[in-house]
Amino acid sequence: MEIDVFIPCFIDQLYPQTAASCIAALEKAGCKVNYNPEQTCCGQPAFNSGYWKEAKTLAIKFLNDFSEARTIVSPSASCSGFIKNYYERLLKEEKSYLRRLEQLAPRIFEFSDFLVNQLHFTNFEATFNHRVTFHDSCAGLREYGIKEEPRKLLQKVQGLELIEMEDTTTCCGFGGTFAAKFHHISAAMTEQKIEYALNTGAEYIISTEASCLMNLEAYIKKQKLPVKTIHLADVLAGHLIKKKL
Repeated sequence: MEIDVFIPCFIDQLYPQTAASCIAALEKAGCKVNYNPEQTCCGQPAFNSGYWKEAKTLAIKFLNDFSEARTIVSPSASCSGFIKNYYERLLKEEKSYLRRLEQLAPRIFEFSDFLVNQLHFTNFEATFNHRVTFHDSCAGLREYGIKEEPRKLLQKVQGLELIEMEDTTTCCGFGGTFAAKFHHISAAMTEQKIEYALNTGAEYIISTEASCLMNLEAYIKKQKLPVKTIHLADVLAGHLIKKKL
C-alpha cells in the first residue's frame, strides 16, 4: 500500500527520531511511504491563538502539499484531528478547497488507528523490557477518538508491562497555548499527572502525542524524577532504526 506521511512540525523540529520510527513502523507493516519535504505546520497553533488568517494560509498549503489521492498517516492525533474537525471552518469561503478537503479528510489517519483498524497489523516483533504506563492525550481521546488502539499495539511488545494510572482521561496540562497562558494551572495539572504515573511504579510514560510528552518530560527533568517519556512509535520501531544504523 502506498501512503503519504505527515510529520507535524513539532516532531520534525524536536523529535526527529520519532518521525523515523513512524516511517520504519509503516514500512514494516508493508507500506511504501512517501514524504513530501515541502510540508510544514497544519496551522493548529495559529488557530488556537486566534490567528485564523494565518491558520487558513497553512490549511491551504497543507491541501496543496497533499493533493495526491493517497492515504495520509501522522504520528499525532492532535494534528490529524485538527485537520478533520476544523479545516472546514477555516475554508468555508474557499469552495474549491472545501471540495479538496471533502476528498482528503477521510484519508487522514493517526498512526495507531491506521495500523490497528486499517492495516490490522499489530506485531512489530519489538522488545521493551520495562514497566510502563500510558498517557491518553486529550486530542486523541476527545477529538480524534482513539483509546484501545495504542494499547493493542503495546500488548504485542515483548517484555513490556503496562500498568494503567489513576484517572487516565485527565489532561497533562499542556493543551497547546494553554500551558503558556495559564502556566500555574498547567503546572498543577502536570504535577498531578506525573504523580499518578509514579504511583504505578512505571519506568516510562508512553503516549501517541509528542507535545504531551515534552510537557511531562520538562517537569520530570526539573524535579529529577525516576521516570522517562517515550512516543509509541519509538517503542514499536526503535529497534528497526537501530538495525538500519
